[in-house]
Amino acid sequence: MYDLVIIGAGPAGLSAAVYAVRAGLQVLVLEKNPMSGGQVLNTYEVDNYLGLPGINGFDLGMKFREHADKMGVGFAEADVLGIETETGTDAPAPDGRVHTVKTDKGDFQAKAVILAAGAQHAKLGVPGEEELAGMGVSYCATCDGAFFRNRTVAVVGGGDVAAEDAVFLARTCQKVYLIHRRDELRAAGILQEKVKALPNVEILWDTVVEKIQGEEQVAGMEVRNVKTGEKKTVAADGIFIAVGIRPNTEVFAGIADMDEKGYLAAGEDCATTAAGIYAAGDIRTKSLRQVITAVADGANAVTSIQNYFNGSCY
Repeated sequence: MYDLVIIGAGPAGLSAAVYAVRAGLQVLVLEKNPMSGGQVLNTYEVDNYLGLPGINGFDLGMKFREHADKMGVGFAEADVLGIETETGTDAPAPDGRVHTVKTDKGDFQAKAVILAAGAQHAKLGVPGEEELAGMGVSYCATCDGAFFRNRTVAVVGGGDVAAEDAVFLARTCQKVYLIHRRDELRAAGILQEKVKALPNVEILWDTVVEKIQGEEQVAGMEVRNVKTGEKKTVAADGIFIAVGIRPNTEVFAGIADMDEKGYLAAGEDCATTAAGIYAAGDIRTKSLRQVITAVADGANAVTSIQNYFNGSCY
């Protein structure tokens, strides 16, 4: 029986683990991947994490894990299959709840659980995308846009995020292509107006990316007009893919309330609608999903759990 089981070893999970150990809790972190760090491991350079400008994403992830190891955090590599909660007067949890985390490596019981399994960016699935990830292929304009100052980039997508990315990048980039597979954007009207008013943004309507070009850095992309069939090459130094994001919450369906997109409903205290279960990082409802906000979630979640254990917050 653990005080706390944390599912996920990205920035949110590792931050929570450090805070939990410092709080004197017996904690176990479950991670299905052989390496901790989450999505940041695939980021070539992180330039906006406070105190560590220009650090390699892989190195940042390793620093997080090293900190947790130094604190004596326990880890287990396992794929989580589900969570079952039981109540009873003999249970050691403060309100009689015990959570059993079921995995492919066996079951783990805990008084509280933090869900920090993160989210995945939807991908185009075209040649060059995986090979050039972190080398011009990005899924976060606010994270990586500064590396493309005065250069040419492309944004793929037609929703709010894609429009916001185009507006954001247009402030510092020489040229921004907005590539959308339909003949009208899905973004909010005010965002569409902003995009169309920018002189350095060119919208490529009815267009899809078929291949991302480059050797060790993005050099451009092969695109095709879905109506005419015309193909051409668009030169660009970077491509920002904004075709959606999917939280890793499938296995947690029915455990706690989620929004229409599948994010666990939880505020700044990270408490879900299920007592003793908390959500931290990209998996929960929030407006900004970056490393620094994930780390903050880990701290907030453990603080809420301490209150839960003390009986002052349910």
